[in-house]
Amino acid sequence: MTQITLRVPDELVESLDAAAAALKRSRAAVVRQALEQYLEDFDDLSVGMDRLRDSADPVLDWDEVRRELLGAN
Repeated sequence: MTQITLRVPDELVESLDAAAAALKRSRAAVVRQALEQYLEDFDDLSVGMDRLRDSADPVLDWDEVRRELLGAN
């Protein structure tokens, strides 16, 4: 496992310490989990943006989709 070092504002460290205490986890564990979640969200956002930019991907009309799903006219 690789170790990294970073500088963060004191207020952020206080919040981190409070979260770690509430979760009964170490600072490193909380930071690791937060970073994992952030990167998962970033990957999801990247995929979504790629799909929005894909001109071959059809644009759906919400009202039409709703009518088809609900069987309403």
